[in-house]
Amino acid sequence: MDTSSERFNKITSNFVTSEVHKSSPTLARLHELLHGSKIKTVCDVACGAGHLGLSFIGSASRFVAVDPAPNMLAAASLLAQEKGVALEVHNSAAENLPLADEEFDLTASRLAPHHFHDVCAAVGEMVRVTKRHGVVAVIDLEGNEDKGYDDFNHQLEILHDPTHVRSYTANRWRRIFQEAGLVIEAFEPEMSERPAGVPVKRWCEIASSGEVAEQEINRLLRHADRVMLDALGIGKSDEVFLMPIRTVLILGSKRD
Repeated sequence: MDTSSERFNKITSNFVTSEVHKSSPTLARLHELLHGSKIKTVCDVACGAGHLGLSFIGSASRFVAVDPAPNMLAAASLLAQEKGVALEVHNSAAENLPLADEEFDLTASRLAPHHFHDVCAAVGEMVRVTKRHGVVAVIDLEGNEDKGYDDFNHQLEILHDPTHVRSYTANRWRRIFQEAGLVIEAFEPEMSERPAGVPVKRWCEIASSGEVAEQEINRLLRHADRVMLDALGIGKSDEVFLMPIRTVLILGSKRD
């Protein structure tokens, strides 16, 4: 099986154009929460095509992107060039950032931590490279507090992307941030990257899940209890299942 970096090297172009990754209500909400903050230096961890970090063009003056997939870094660099800004890139996993202590006003990761093999180590690294009184932010897939629903959701995610590790619950994210020494400034669970839902076919296209996986996802959804689908926010229109891409947004400040 491919590692996540190998897999994402192959499907980079999907993430450059993905409507899920380019913009979302949670990304807009992050900017609202940080309005008025002095965000001059930004580090985008597991940056993918660079949409998160480069959304701070106009306020920040230094942009750094870290990702284990070289093709993702190349895509982020091209996007930065198109937008007329310089982007520093580092080919590395989130658990071992090749950056100095206390470099950034904002260190953030979006739609990536569910791939991290040691999420606590990765958050620890994000805290380390953040300046005192700076901010660490995560927007990521949200697990469900009900074990049965969470296990079903995990089954869907593994079919969708076999390099998926885990969608952590909102409460688990709260503990991760607190244990890393962060003061939680915002904690917003049960959000959605696409409130209207993404058709399963399109969801699978973005991740290049393959026809077999797409068929199995649809089979599982057809046989699932409606109460469980409602709990996971999965809708249906004209026999097409719609995935909400449910997420949690958490923001923590680094104090002395």
